Amino acid sequence: MARPSRWSALAASALIQCFAGSSYCFAVYSPALKASQSYQQSDLDAVAFFKDLGANAGILSGLLAAWAPAGRRRPWIVLLAGAALCAAGYFPMWLAVTGVPAPLPLVCLYMLLAAQAQTFLNTADVVTAVENFPDRRGTVIGIMKGFLGLSGAILVQVYRTLHISPSTFILMLAILPTAITLLLMYFVDVHGSHKRYNKKFIDAFSLIAITVAGYLMIIIICDQVVKISSAEQSVFFVILLLLVLSPVAIAVKAQKTESAKEEEETTDEERIRLIAEETSRSGDRCQEVSSGKENLNLVQAMGKLNFWLLFLAMSCGMGSGLATVNNISQIGGSLGYTSKETSTLVSLWSIWNFSGRFGAGYISDHFLRSRGLGRPFFIGATLLTMGVGHAVIASGVPASLYMGSVLVGLCYGCQWALMPSITSEIFGLNHFGTIFNVVAVASPVGSYILSVRVVGYIYDVESPPGKRSCSGNHCFALSFVIMACVCVVGSAVAFLLFLRTRTFYKRVVYASLQSFL
Repeated sequence: MARPSRWSALAASALIQCFAGSSYCFAVYSPALKASQSYQQSDLDAVAFFKDLGANAGILSGLLAAWAPAGRRRPWIVLLAGAALCAAGYFPMWLAVTGVPAPLPLVCLYMLLAAQAQTFLNTADVVTAVENFPDRRGTVIGIMKGFLGLSGAILVQVYRTLHISPSTFILMLAILPTAITLLLMYFVDVHGSHKRYNKKFIDAFSLIAITVAGYLMIIIICDQVVKISSAEQSVFFVILLLLVLSPVAIAVKAQKTESAKEEEETTDEERIRLIAEETSRSGDRCQEVSSGKENLNLVQAMGKLNFWLLFLAMSCGMGSGLATVNNISQIGGSLGYTSKETSTLVSLWSIWNFSGRFGAGYISDHFLRSRGLGRPFFIGATLLTMGVGHAVIASGVPASLYMGSVLVGLCYGCQWALMPSITSEIFGLNHFGTIFNVVAVASPVGSYILSVRVVGYIYDVESPPGKRSCSGNHCFALSFVIMACVCVVGSAVAFLLFLRTRTFYKRVVYASLQSFL
């Protein structure tokens, strides 16, 4: 790794993100957890709810990230806290699976701590990237969120290459993300953002993320079509590691280029700086026109109907998406899928999640700039599509789980790209971090209702008397019909939000964007 700079910080953050999404791997070890603790499906879904709560309620990490002793950010404090939580959660969970007695409430606590680690790592990386590249915040957020979305598939490839048991995989989750974070947190720091830089290096980070996603998809599909030997799997994994580590080379090259030209000043750079400042002022004016105030704080935002419409739409979309991925092993088992096939589904879910996060931001930006079409429209459209995905899974036709999970995974990723942008545009930037994290609580709220109270309950009812497992399409069909209906309701709510904000987007946001074209 190069000496500390904003480029080395971006590369280190990307590497941490590649291994930070352990919550996406729950389906890999959930059968072992269920068997070792003799859980009912509703018990397992209760553990999954605490996973979702920990992974999505990032208020504590946001507050710690905002705390700046001596007037300077200390991202390493947030990363250190995340590493500690990761070990504190997964290590006792590994002990529980391997035979140490642990009641359900204690396992839920372990899961909560382990999942909270993800929010601390993600918050530190995203906030640092934005502060180092404030004029490219959308791009760097997409890079960070994209690598986080791919981390589940990357961790599953580690699991397959090492040929370890699900219980040992839990131990690996306690060690690997923690070690990587401790190794790299020194480089994740805030550096001067006033110096000029070449945008092509940021584009190179995006290209790497897309390349990693494409490569993962290829090896996942090949693993299903042909039998891959252990030696071939190892070769594929080495190539994956080289791709994951390639941001380091970009950081070194970018830093050399920047150092060679750091004393040069150009008129174009000054113009860009002035445009960025004017964009920020225009954003403030947008908020003034929208709400009568320059920016809204959390209490003011929660007093608006638009906040609750967004929260409800996210509860439907994110909640049903999490309910799907949390139960994907049990769904696959009930339909006769092997454990290898269900782990493949988990890997592919990460790819679809990544694609949704990258694609939704780009597409919504295009239509906003060209036609003034508000982003809530795309929330409504993706929720309708997600409802179709749930209906496909409910049908039980051959390969329905593969086809349905593609739609659900894509649309779930879209929500995470669209919701933060909508929050910043409607409620302003001054309290964006706080408002965004509160809206994100909609994800575990929706997951608890749909996963524990709907999916888990119906699965247990459909299971034969005296048995903890269920076989056949009937085990989950009704649950997914219900979730399809929930998505339709969420889509209607999102379109209502679109109608309420249509004038604002057209007259304020669109107009401000046109002034810089």
